[in-house]
Amino acid sequence: MSKVSIEIKNLNKQYNNIQAVENINFTINKGSIIGLLGPNGCGKTTTIGMMLGLVKPSSGTIYINDKNIENENNRTKILEKVNFISPYVELPKKLTVEENLKVYGKLYGVNNLQKKILNLMKELNLLDFKNRKTGELSSGQKNRVALAKALINDPEILLLDEPTASLDPDVGDYIRSYLENFASKNGTTILLASHNMNEVERLCSEVMMMMKGKIIDKGTCDSLINKHGRKNLEETFLKIVRE
Repeated sequence: MSKVSIEIKNLNKQYNNIQAVENINFTINKGSIIGLLGPNGCGKTTTIGMMLGLVKPSSGTIYINDKNIENENNRTKILEKVNFISPYVELPKKLTVEENLKVYGKLYGVNNLQKKILNLMKELNLLDFKNRKTGELSSGQKNRVALAKALINDPEILLLDEPTASLDPDVGDYIRSYLENFASKNGTTILLASHNMNEVERLCSEVMMMMKGKIIDKGTCDSLINKHGRKNLEETFLKIVRE
């Protein structure tokens, strides 16, 4: 059985005259947490969108668990084991927190759904506002509901786009610890796109640096820091994006 969870081959996405993603290649082994770093507009979200089947590649191939996601016969089965968080995709605003989780749980065919929802609401401190409409929540509260949605199906693969954005330091730290424990317990493969360098250093075994649609460097946090002669990942990131 393959150790590779995600394999991206020669992936491209072009919008009219804009090359959003240009010929990227990478693999992620099962159970790994890998960071995808880059400035706004570098192609991170587009890459994640293609991996979710939400954005059609201009060319190239995406394999998840050795299956081509562009094959319509594979897509449903593949995506049953995948979930994501993105600040660019809002949950239905007129549904309550609990209603949102019920809808997504049913979409994924989750067994014992009410018990699963209750456990997630307890663990992510959502019970106090479970009957409030999602559109009435603060950005930090919405973020925690989005995380609950992302975990509703116990995904094998989790794609995270800024998972702790808008959270205060205490809640952000709790979420990071929760993700660490969840991934360790379940052997979950995680791709983390984040601007929080401390978060990336804490969670990720390796990182990929993306600029103008290309992956321009990759390695462990320590190896990249040493390679570029900087003190930490944030300084390394700034050096790379300013070159």
